[in-house]
Amino acid sequence: MTTAGTPPAPGNGPLSGVRVVELAGIGPGPFAAMLLADLGADVVRVDRPDGPGLAIDPAHDVTNRNKRSVVVDLKASDGPARVLDLAERADILVEGYRPGVAERLGIGPGDCHARNPRLVYGRMTGWGQDGPLARRAGHDIAYIALTGTLGMIGRADEPPAVPANLLGDYAGGSLYLVVGVLAALHHARATGTGQVVDAAIVDGTAHLSSMIHGMLAAGGWQDRRAANLLDGGCPYYGTYETADGRHMAVGALEAKFYAEFLHLLGLDDLVPARTDRTRWGELRERITAAFASRTRDEWTAVFEGSDACVAPVLSLREAPHHPHLAARGTFTEHGGITQPAPAPRFSATPTAVRTGPARPGADTASVARDWGIPARPADDPDDLVTDRG
Repeated sequence: MTTAGTPPAPGNGPLSGVRVVELAGIGPGPFAAMLLADLGADVVRVDRPDGPGLAIDPAHDVTNRNKRSVVVDLKASDGPARVLDLAERADILVEGYRPGVAERLGIGPGDCHARNPRLVYGRMTGWGQDGPLARRAGHDIAYIALTGTLGMIGRADEPPAVPANLLGDYAGGSLYLVVGVLAALHHARATGTGQVVDAAIVDGTAHLSSMIHGMLAAGGWQDRRAANLLDGGCPYYGTYETADGRHMAVGALEAKFYAEFLHLLGLDDLVPARTDRTRWGELRERITAAFASRTRDEWTAVFEGSDACVAPVLSLREAPHHPHLAARGTFTEHGGITQPAPAPRFSATPTAVRTGPARPGADTASVARDWGIPARPADDPDDLVTDRG
């Protein structure tokens, strides 16, 4: 295995040869850059002298895997010039500052495009680059709240459930930024012209609900929680507690899957209740009572090998050991850390976790050498980790 501080090996992933500059931040920006790095891009993270924004040991921050790191003090006299040296040689730059901050630092799109007209400049924010809230602080939960998506999640008689930061930061934010910068990279390579990609979590999260809005317009979705087919309102699409306090997930939507589900549950007499909403209360009560009669593992054995669309709800530590995920290698171990493997998969250009989390400043010399930029002295050598490239 390679270690943090060594340049990525050529041929690892479909983005091999693509150079990315990541201006260090928290949340969706680092995750987007990790995905680009997982796909084979040479991602150089520009870290701050005062360390990461979140209190996590850099050695365990897997969102910095497959990257390299340099430390630059953007407030120092030569700080912006060092970033522009990188931008001049990059294909993509990713930043997650509030609107106007990069411009004030001298590393905004205009500054970078003056040095590299082909650069794709990816901007990751919650509210977007314009609009009344653009300069306001915020986090994932506030962004998804305004889009209507948070209000869809949870039980009808309880406050909306918080989906960690997966729905906003990563699905509505990081993934849309990655799609955007790769589309813009395709355009830049065809035309020689770079552009700015404005990826806002509010935009991406709203876009994720496109199908629901169509159903709402057609009268097939009620604008309230737990009243619809896919939001827990349907008794054969949801979760149920088992005898040991754990849970099973049920998604038996189609008639044949539904019938098999009820048969294995011992409730064949309820098959006609599938399309009779007046019986859904009865159906839910009977299903709840049935699941409460055995443990999660016992029910897992009952549904094993069936098409009833039922699965155990696993914890984060349990998931890597599930036989299917283990067989596919959905999780991997690198440097003593169990973590999700890169996704998706490619037949001709396979991906891998090549290096562990980049340590701040560990790659200053190797990046200067490989990217052909001036090897400038660090602003504060005490803030840097010795290069291991």
